[in-house]
Amino acid sequence: MADPQDHVRDEKEATHEREQRKAITLRVDYKRVNSFFADYTKNISRGGTFIRTPRPLDVGTEFVFLLALPDNVQFELTGVVKWLVNDAHASPEAPAGMGIKFVFADDAQRHAVESVVESMMTDALGPVLAAKLLRGVKARETDED
Repeated sequence: MADPQDHVRDEKEATHEREQRKAITLRVDYKRVNSFFADYTKNISRGGTFIRTPRPLDVGTEFVFLLALPDNVQFELTGVVKWLVNDAHASPEAPAGMGIKFVFADDAQRHAVESVVESMMTDALGPVLAAKLLRGVKARETDED
């Protein structure tokens, strides 16, 4: 017969492993909000981004991804490493780094981030330019579905 304490230990070990996976925090500082908007429309809105680094994390590593913008605006997202370009395979066209996929708790969390970014873009760029950029994002999302 199984010892009930085995289940308690297994659950504690699993919890500890989950906590360790999320113990890594990567911070990306954007000095200009326009740099963030460019990255958002090109990569982040598609559910991920690429981080240039000579020391990428292992594929499958889950971590907290902190995007820091000017004016103390921050987004904290969960990310997971999906693919790598190591130094040995890097080139000017494909620099060393890692491809990140964002993991949202649910659609509500994803929509909340989108809403804040869309509002920031409208405030910073004006409604016409923001709408044009965001239409391009929506069109790419539709093409990928």
